[in-house]
Amino acid sequence: MPPPPPGHPDGVNALAVTADGRVVYAGRWRRTLRVWDLASGQELHILRGHEGDVNAVAVAADGRAVSASADCTLRVWDLGTGKELQTLRGHGGWVVAVAVTGDGRAVSASDDRTLRVWDLATGEEIARFTGEGAMLCVAFHAATQRVVAGDATGAVHILELVNAPPGR
Repeated sequence: MPPPPPGHPDGVNALAVTADGRVVYAGRWRRTLRVWDLASGQELHILRGHEGDVNAVAVAADGRAVSASADCTLRVWDLGTGKELQTLRGHGGWVVAVAVTGDGRAVSASDDRTLRVWDLATGEEIARFTGEGAMLCVAFHAATQRVVAGDATGAVHILELVNAPPGR
C-alpha cells in the first residue's frame, strides 16, 4: 500500500473520492482543495479560487468535482486539468454541503435556509427549497431520485428530485 497523501497543514474538513477509487479531493479551511492520486500518494493539483473556507466537496461520475464554500459559492472543477470550469452563485450564506447526481446536477445546502439544485452543464439554478432553519447537510439517493437534507431546527427533509424549469 502506498504512503498516505500528506494532507493539509491547516486541517482537512471535506473529502471526496472518485467512483473508481483512484483520486481523492481534500478541502480545507484555507480556501483550497488538494487532489491526490491514491495509488502513488502524489499530489495532482492544488485548486484555488474560493474566497472562503471549503466546507464540502462531491465528485460527479464524469470526474468533475463540486466544492462548497463559506464564500457563498460552489465551484466546479475539471479533474484532468485542475482548472475551474464555473462558479455557481446564488446562495446568501455559507454553502455547507453538496451532493451530485448521476445526470449532471448538484444539490447544495446553505445556512441561508435553502437547498438549491444546479444544472452542471449550464451553471443555472433549476430548483430551490427553503426550510425553517439553516440547511446543514444533504445527500442524494440515485435509485429513488430523492434528496434528503437536515436543517438546524432538527428537521429532516425528503424531496423528490425531478426536472424543474429554471428559476423554480
